Amino acid sequence: MSWNPLVGAWSRRSNPERFDTYTRWSLYVVATFELFVVLWVVGEVPTGHPALLAPLIGLCLAHTASCVVVIRYGVTRFLGGPPPPRWALGAMWGLALATCVIGLAAYPTGEGSMFQGNTPVLVVTAATAFSVAACAPLLTFRWLALGAVGVAAVSGFVSWFVAPVRDETAAGIAVGQGIGVVLMCVGVFASYRVSVWMLGIVWEQERNRVLHARLAVAEERLRFSRDLHDVFGRTLSVVAVKSELAAELATRGRPGAAEQMLEVRQIAQDSLREVRAVVAGYRATDLPAELSGARSVLRSADIETTIESCGDEQEAALPLATQEALAWVVREAVTNVVRHSDAARCEITLRVERGEAVLTVTNDGVPDLDRTTTSPGSPSGSGLIGLGERLAETGGRLETHLLPPVFRLTASVPLPSPGMGSLVPRMPRGSRSRGAGTPSPTEEGPTA
Repeated sequence: MSWNPLVGAWSRRSNPERFDTYTRWSLYVVATFELFVVLWVVGEVPTGHPALLAPLIGLCLAHTASCVVVIRYGVTRFLGGPPPPRWALGAMWGLALATCVIGLAAYPTGEGSMFQGNTPVLVVTAATAFSVAACAPLLTFRWLALGAVGVAAVSGFVSWFVAPVRDETAAGIAVGQGIGVVLMCVGVFASYRVSVWMLGIVWEQERNRVLHARLAVAEERLRFSRDLHDVFGRTLSVVAVKSELAAELATRGRPGAAEQMLEVRQIAQDSLREVRAVVAGYRATDLPAELSGARSVLRSADIETTIESCGDEQEAALPLATQEALAWVVREAVTNVVRHSDAARCEITLRVERGEAVLTVTNDGVPDLDRTTTSPGSPSGSGLIGLGERLAETGGRLETHLLPPVFRLTASVPLPSPGMGSLVPRMPRGSRSRGAGTPSPTEEGPTA
């Protein structure tokens, strides 16, 4: 059996989906411990009624499956889904009661000790405790505490009931066992509830992230529409008025229509220049913004990202022409990583050395193909060729290095003067940032 489909399906999941799957299956696996307890009891204690051992195992297996179903419905309900059907809860508690009855019938007496050798107590405690645990996503901590007390009371009563001699010693053992069971159940039930609570927080954070992204897009659209309205609103109003005036003058045969249309043409030309300026402003590349965007895009693609730079203030101190050229490199390189590679990790480094601003983008997603397709110093692909031409306009150069699966792209742009290097100090080692947010020496974002 090949594991590639399973690995591929897991890698395509987002981080919240992976955490969801991990949490659910952890709870499912813990629910199966009841079956292991009963199987251990049947195998280690051969004194039970042989005719009831097979029904006991069958009932325990069915009860374990019903607990898994209730957990699944409970987690879905906790995350905002529909409530669990009554038949699922009824079947689980009915099977729990049947398991307790058959267990007591198969092992009518116990040794009177705590858990070791007290077979009926183990069976009853396991059936009731795992039933309450399956309901943990549906209950508050107060009700879970009451459930733990109830399980302890049942366990203590069974311990006293199956004791060979129901005296003060048996009662003391029952009380001590009840205290031990309540402490154990409180811990188990709380872990169930906390696991589901953490899953809810993860999904809430994911919803907030999507909402913030949508709000950012909506805000950008609003800003763009406002700018277009400011540019075109007055201009189109003037054009409409002057066009009507020119038409009226032409209809009446009066002079001045040509002059009005010439003014309309001049207004249209001015408006065209304003629109181009607005579009150029939106198309303009900003190096800190591109680095932040690269961090977000790579994170969305589940690529572990390390960005080492000198910070927004030092980046802004670079000449505008240098910033624009390197910003285009970041945009094109990140696009290539997301679209044309199977990278699991990407590193972006910006530094200033020997009078040059040097940007390096490295990823590990290139398949082991012919190594001659890309050689050091010679860009490959139309996008990289275009970047090389753009950098050449500023006196810079673009180099690529391929050693499968690692591909490294290095862009170097000379600073206008030797003194410019003092404006942007050399990057401190270890100043790294992962994920989203402002670069920070200690911040690390999520791992893909």
